[in-house]
Amino acid sequence: MAAPVVDAGYLKEIDKARRDLRALIASKNCAPIMLRLAWHDAGTYDVNTKTGGPNGSIRHEEEYNHGSNAGLKIAIDLLEPVKAKHPRITYADLYQLAGVVAVEVTGGPTIDFVPGRRDSSVCPKEGRLPDAKKGSSHLRDIFYRMGLSDKDIVALSGGHTLGRAHPERSGFEGAWTNEPLKFDNSYFVELLKEESEGLLKLPTDKALLEDPQFRHFVELYAKDEDVFFKDYEESHKKLSELGFTPRRTSGSAAKADANSSAVLAHSAFGVAVAAAVVIVSYFYEISKRSK
Repeated sequence: MAAPVVDAGYLKEIDKARRDLRALIASKNCAPIMLRLAWHDAGTYDVNTKTGGPNGSIRHEEEYNHGSNAGLKIAIDLLEPVKAKHPRITYADLYQLAGVVAVEVTGGPTIDFVPGRRDSSVCPKEGRLPDAKKGSSHLRDIFYRMGLSDKDIVALSGGHTLGRAHPERSGFEGAWTNEPLKFDNSYFVELLKEESEGLLKLPTDKALLEDPQFRHFVELYAKDEDVFFKDYEESHKKLSELGFTPRRTSGSAAKADANSSAVLAHSAFGVAVAAAVVIVSYFYEISKRSK
């Protein structure tokens, strides 16, 4: 599908949709599932084949019925009224914007959002998303395939500070933190505790402690929430833009053209002045010699 034209009108719709998403997430307390939808749409990216990624394909039954996407039809349906109200916005942009807003309204970092993703109807094969029952080598296989790093793996895992696992969706039950609707660094704080009564620790969570490279970031983020927020913002933005190259908006293009014209006009004026000086000097010399 063609990429959207990101002009002033499109940007205005993005701002309006952002306001609608804030209201929706606040009223439905659905920040965790919106973040999960954004991640799962983006997390299918393959840096080698340039397939998958944040392209809205998760809206199709073939993909949302993947085992790892169980329950995400709820988020897709919640977003349909917002999409209907702002039809110019692609599903790909809407889902990633919903993830950004989900983090912000729950107290997390402000994540830079650049629109312009194109929608796709091509669904990736099942098996590209992380399996919570596996360990560190599996996490690296999945995230390295996306083109992400160890730091990205740990920072993004901190998103589990939001929400809880549901047995009918993942086979696991429980929240990772005591305040599952608040975005902070408590996921890492709880992870470092030997015993966190009533809180969930998946095999992939424990792998972050068992692997020395991962554990370094766990300890850093548990100690310093500001560092976690900074790294999370960078990693989330990378995930949300996998395979996406932001295009210059038509407004930016017009501004650039105007600037170019101004430069050319200024250059032309300079050339004309220089030529006039040369001509005046020439006639002055001729006049001098004739005297």
